[in-house]
Amino acid sequence: MTTTAAPATGERTARKTDPGAAPRRRRSGRLRRIGLPYLLLLPALLLELLVHLVPMVIGVVVSFRELTQFYIRDWTTSPWAAFDNYTVSVDLDAPVGEALLHSFLVTCLFTVLSVGLCGLLGTAAAVFMQETFRGRGFLRTLFLVPYALPVYAAVITWAFMFQRDNGIINHVVHDQLGLTDSPPFWLLGDNSFFALLVVSVWKGWPFAFLIMMAGLQNIPREIYEAAALDGAGMWQQVRRITLPSLRPVNQVLVLVLFLWTFNDFNTPFVLFGKSAPAAADLISIHIYQSSFQTWNFGAGSAMSVLLLLFLLVVTGLYLLFTSRGKKASDG
Repeated sequence: MTTTAAPATGERTARKTDPGAAPRRRRSGRLRRIGLPYLLLLPALLLELLVHLVPMVIGVVVSFRELTQFYIRDWTTSPWAAFDNYTVSVDLDAPVGEALLHSFLVTCLFTVLSVGLCGLLGTAAAVFMQETFRGRGFLRTLFLVPYALPVYAAVITWAFMFQRDNGIINHVVHDQLGLTDSPPFWLLGDNSFFALLVVSVWKGWPFAFLIMMAGLQNIPREIYEAAALDGAGMWQQVRRITLPSLRPVNQVLVLVLFLWTFNDFNTPFVLFGKSAPAAADLISIHIYQSSFQTWNFGAGSAMSVLLLLFLLVVTGLYLLFTSRGKKASDG
């Protein structure tokens, strides 16, 4: 008993003689609590710098150099090109700039259609799934299958389905329904754009469905019940309650889908190979061709930097307008 009481008496004596000891201990404990999350995030931050930021900086440096196959052994010895790569890329009268503009316009059209259809299908399916019925859990699982499948396996399967002679698409469209005079080429010519759009929507709409389902869970059911008692029909409830309540979720969803779709490389590369048709020449595959097929890495890096700047500007403007719209609606 005497040995246990002595330290306590010593502590009380130390506190009386040093009144700043307790604040210092509280301050050090607070610093440890604040610094621990950053310490835990440090490995992820270092890995992020290594995987994303360092290659990005190297890509920006390469865009100012005349890096071709002759300097691929040591890219630091390539001549300094200044802004020549950017000038060639944005020169719309030259073949390189004209091809890049065509790819940019195709990508814009593809992104608008893909994001719009994904959002529309996802919202419609999420609203439909709010009602309780037999088999709802099975349908939810089935709807999420395209999102859960590996991209390469899913797109390769679609490539086999789009084959002209033995693909299931032509078997249904031409052989069974007789909608065409001859089996069309889906992976060549103008039809390649629609084939790419179908695969992109099939792959992306379950993500919109999942996000919208999560957003709908936050809308109280009492609001719908009160609206039904006031005589509001299903369409009025969707237009007056569901869509306004989902606006914050929808704003984030549109931005994420836009960035994913505009930068999508895996889908066209697996579907068409290294050379995509002109109708489906997305800017991601176009930059790949400009870099790894013509061996002009300087021009390809300049196009990548221009794409990055475009996405940053569009994202900034989108966030600015959506934040202003939110403040106006709150006011």
